[in-house]
Amino acid sequence: MGSLSIWHWLIVLVVVMLIFGTKKLRNIGSDLGGAVKGFKEGMGTPADEPAKQIKEDGQTIEGEVKSKTHSNI
Repeated sequence: MGSLSIWHWLIVLVVVMLIFGTKKLRNIGSDLGGAVKGFKEGMGTPADEPAKQIKEDGQTIEGEVKSKTHSNI
């Protein structure tokens, strides 16, 4: 017992293909890829939009980072 060999995975793949069919599996794969792409885009901040910061009094400060500097605190 333990890890599965390549033959076990091939049998599982054949059974899944028989149950769902290749067209449905292809659609599931493309949907999953689109979801991952959308998630990655949602996690990053677009370069076109300036960064926004909200102050304590509720005002929004808009700004854009020109260069990064490291402070030695």
